[in-house]
Amino acid sequence: MYSGIAMPKKKNKSPSDGDNKSASIPRSIPAPAEASKPKVKTPQPQAQPSTSSLIICRNKHWRYISSFHGPWLQLPPEVLESLANNNYTLPRPRPIDPAVFFDLLKVRQLVEEATTLAVRAASGVTSSSLNNSLNANNNLLGNAGAALGLGGGGGGNAKLSPERKHRMREQATQKLSKAYHFDEIACSVATMQSASTLEDVAQLVLRRNPDDPDAKYVHFFHEKIPSRQLAECTSLQSLDEIVEARPYEGEILRTRAVTKIFKEDYVGAAQDLTLALQVCRYYHNKHKEGRQQIQLASEAAAEAQRNNVRWKEETKFDEEDHPRSLETQILFHRAGVYLTIAHQHINSALPSKAASYGRKADNGKVPASDATEAPAETAAQKEARHKRMDARKIVKTNAKRALRDYVAYLSQFDYTPGLSAEVTTEFIRKVNSVANSFKIPGHKATGKPLDLESNDSLSNGSLSDALVQRPDRSSRSVPITARSSDLPSLPAPTVYQISALFSATPPPGLPPYPETQTALSTKAQLESQQPPVNNYLGNDYHEALTYHPLLTDALHSLLLCHCLVQTSKAELLRHAHMVARLARVCDGYPIFQAARSPSRADWIEVVRRGENWIGLNSTWETLCAPAPLPGQSPSNAQKETATEKEDRLKQQAIMEALEDDRVHDEASFHAAVAARQRRQREDEVNMNGNKEKAKRWAQDDGKEYPISTERAAAIVRWVREAPVGGEGKKKKRSAKPAAAKTSVEDLSASLSTVTECLDQVEEEVE
Repeated sequence: MYSGIAMPKKKNKSPSDGDNKSASIPRSIPAPAEASKPKVKTPQPQAQPSTSSLIICRNKHWRYISSFHGPWLQLPPEVLESLANNNYTLPRPRPIDPAVFFDLLKVRQLVEEATTLAVRAASGVTSSSLNNSLNANNNLLGNAGAALGLGGGGGGNAKLSPERKHRMREQATQKLSKAYHFDEIACSVATMQSASTLEDVAQLVLRRNPDDPDAKYVHFFHEKIPSRQLAECTSLQSLDEIVEARPYEGEILRTRAVTKIFKEDYVGAAQDLTLALQVCRYYHNKHKEGRQQIQLASEAAAEAQRNNVRWKEETKFDEEDHPRSLETQILFHRAGVYLTIAHQHINSALPSKAASYGRKADNGKVPASDATEAPAETAAQKEARHKRMDARKIVKTNAKRALRDYVAYLSQFDYTPGLSAEVTTEFIRKVNSVANSFKIPGHKATGKPLDLESNDSLSNGSLSDALVQRPDRSSRSVPITARSSDLPSLPAPTVYQISALFSATPPPGLPPYPETQTALSTKAQLESQQPPVNNYLGNDYHEALTYHPLLTDALHSLLLCHCLVQTSKAELLRHAHMVARLARVCDGYPIFQAARSPSRADWIEVVRRGENWIGLNSTWETLCAPAPLPGQSPSNAQKETATEKEDRLKQQAIMEALEDDRVHDEASFHAAVAARQRRQREDEVNMNGNKEKAKRWAQDDGKEYPISTERAAAIVRWVREAPVGGEGKKKKRSAKPAAAKTSVEDLSASLSTVTECLDQVEEEVE
């Protein structure tokens, strides 16, 4: 009797066919394409200390994940789609980059559809029976018979077959693969907010079909590895197989390049990104004509909206007409790779500290006696000098490449200085003149209403309600006739590409920033003489730009590149002020949260440890403070108390510590916060005029927890010690010019292997 009861239990466990999650599933994960890999991977987690026992998915380690957090993860897909379409039809500069906005929309849709399929496959219940059970639950209070199981809600016991479950998981995997193709960072963030069923859907597909490329790609992101050990516990074999099967997909090359960045194979990452850029531009040019037509349609819609033409229906664009952000992603990642290669060769490009201290005086310059005397170099010294010259060329060459890619990245986005004070004042004068000159009855109104919605990026969007009375509803159908020429209209603001702001000659018409004391006093006098409406509008330009989650990091990386290229102080100061101008108006709300930027932290550290060699007239935090809203005066801000200042500095230290990648436990977090609070106290002493204690931090207190990263420390050393134009002074002191030419030829012929590899794959950007 008891044996008859036990037998069905064994039968229920045996035919699971991989549907229920058992402890044996992780052992069979690598079976699809890496038969020998489990022997390599399994010992590694056991050899790690107890602090790394956390096992998480690989996509949780991805870079710049914090930049893609925001309310877009919680908004309903219908609302997100409406916002994306409206954002695309707005006049330039659009608030959010349309390419990344449409990618976010498609990622949300695909992830939610994949989640529904994966949950249904895991539950094993058909959709019809699931709906019937939900309807029965909804009628629980209204129908007592259904509550007792005597009425409707039947069919709730229908189960899915194993083949049907497999097909549903395949569809879910295909949707996830498509989402990761669009944007792997955004998809990683979206899957973190979804059900945990998505983490296992790809490996279950691989158990039935080990050669499925979509399942391999998704499983690469969802495979569980020890925390903070991505480089040690990641193999490129699955990505190599996908690239071999689908060489026309630049997205796979992008993913493999990012993985190589984690594994510190920067040359290989540059090769993959260059090939991905070629593939992306090849397929982009094939559809360029259709994309241009869509772009023209979008511009026409924006122009119509600017001309106060209201559309009754929302404009929707097909998926094939959406702009793609793949090229933007590739340019950003490749620029970061080149910048990393550049700063890694800084220490080998400069003399050792012991040699430099022996040759230089206290002021950091070569003594006059050494300048007149040129001792003969030994063979070892000559070889070391040649190596330094080769490394120096690698630094500058890759810094120029990074600078070129960052400029190409910034060319994808727009900036407008807005309308000047003269234009807005004249516009208000015309509006008041028109409003007070004549009156039009409501039923005979023929003029178009004043509509400033197309200038929301330049104002607060409520000026039309405040300045002009709305026409009667009965006059909306009346066409625009002769009186339309008498009504004032705002001119379209001038729009520039952001890359144009960093050209050798900046575009004209930009408002001065930062303002001098003379300009501020003149501005205060003008504001006191203006009427209240003018003060509400503000006499300043209302600047705006197109937001991208990685824009802040790219802008500060651009400044680091200029440091390595050895741009002049005056030019670098102009670029720094331009970055601060853009950073103060760079806001992705209400779609994105404020982005964290490692490059911004490094730039602040370079300026601080470089003793502000470019001559900024204020701290970087002050220069990048958010610009006041229209009608808001910065002078109205109340002075903070000592307690409020202490709380603000403490919160700032905590946020900076959380952004530090080296913080991995509670002890390192407390050490990072304490070090930053110590530096804040030293900066306060420095601002009061005592600079000796500020230098002591870098020598003594910084040894407890170094705030500065390796990149910031290397760039600071380059700024201080790198000679401008190379070691050309030795050539001038040489008595034989021919020998100097020969040395130059020898140096050009002895380029390092890194530069040769990069030159082979480098693409000429036209």
